[in-house]
Amino acid sequence: MSVYDTDSEILPVAGLPPLPHWETTPDDLKAAIAEIKPALRARIAASGRTVEEVFAVLDARIAERVAEIEAAKVRDEEIWPVIDYADIAAGTVPAEQLAKLRRRGCLVVRGHFPREQALGWDAGIVDYVENNHFFENYRGPGDDFFGSVGSKPEIYPIFWSTAQMEARQSDRMAAVQSFLNSLWKSESEGTQWFDPNRDSLYPDRIRRRPPGTNSGGLGTHLDPGTLDLWMTEAYQKAFRHLFDGTVEAYDPYDAAYRTAGPTYPGSTMCSVFRTFQGWTALSDMDHDQGVLHTVPIPEAMGYLMLRPLLSDVPDDDMCGVTTNQVFPASERWHSLLLRAVSGIPDVRAGDSVWWHCDMIHSVAPVTDQKGWGNVMYIPAAPWCPRNEAYAPQVRAAFLEGSSPSDFPPEHYERDWADRFRAGQLNETGRRGLGID
Repeated sequence: MSVYDTDSEILPVAGLPPLPHWETTPDDLKAAIAEIKPALRARIAASGRTVEEVFAVLDARIAERVAEIEAAKVRDEEIWPVIDYADIAAGTVPAEQLAKLRRRGCLVVRGHFPREQALGWDAGIVDYVENNHFFENYRGPGDDFFGSVGSKPEIYPIFWSTAQMEARQSDRMAAVQSFLNSLWKSESEGTQWFDPNRDSLYPDRIRRRPPGTNSGGLGTHLDPGTLDLWMTEAYQKAFRHLFDGTVEAYDPYDAAYRTAGPTYPGSTMCSVFRTFQGWTALSDMDHDQGVLHTVPIPEAMGYLMLRPLLSDVPDDDMCGVTTNQVFPASERWHSLLLRAVSGIPDVRAGDSVWWHCDMIHSVAPVTDQKGWGNVMYIPAAPWCPRNEAYAPQVRAAFLEGSSPSDFPPEHYERDWADRFRAGQLNETGRRGLGID
């Protein structure tokens, strides 16, 4: 069976209240949450286990991982796996490195692109924005979340530069994306959920942070969704083992049911399924200069899903999760997880950084940054029904030079004559846009 035969409608779960609109009032939202939680507890109880018993399984597993990471830090060991691109391309990644990658759910790819090529892309982006008078026309951050970092601008709402498109459609990017996709179960329960060897082209922005910057960073959060994770049919199936008494079988790398339906509307949504989020470094960055941190435990998502159902959480609260905001991870509710927060090692221009799509992550604050902190965001987003459904919107934005629909409608590039054009697409780029 192929997932392409399944229904793509967003469906609420039978027995749960209607999905709250992402612009609903706070009181209505609390009322909906107060209905969600008893229904989920009842479902777990129907399996013959209590919420506390199910949660204890994941709590023990994650506590073991946290202790492992804390001990590794004491021994001054590198927490993040680091794999050379040459080994990925040759299929010679050592088994122990593969095991560490699966266990930690994050990765630095050394030499993903030649350093001089990455520096050239960085310079090309500067020329691109300066030649088109971006700074003179910049209207301020269109995204409140990324606008909070304090550097203006730090996140550039630019999508269609030659540098970004060359990286997205390159053979080297496709090789790493396929490698990361292969860590997942693309087929399970007799269904093919995605094609691991074909990625959709998901356009995202760039970050340029100059030397001397003071940046507030971004707090610990995750991006797979908000209340829809508990309330939609597709996600109830994706997280079925958490709620049906078979928590031991929960696998954060099983793509079952994640790729068929669209995402729940909201201003923080991502329309595509990503196996890994990622960025490519366009400058050298030291580990203590406001860089990415994660909780490198993929199973932590199960902990986050079950934690609101425990008795110490108010009935109308999902540990701070709400609509129209990113999913928070906080010291109040998730202190065990946050003990494992770990930053990336030093990276050089041309390296790439990847983390599991469910993973808690943050960006550390920095004062008087040393050196540039420049990246372009490119995920691994394999071809599947959800991503295929988004592809026409990406194609239209590409041809128009518009901001893609997942992002604020800023549209700086529409009149920029030197943006990347359709005639420059190679086969990988065409397939990523759904142009077969």
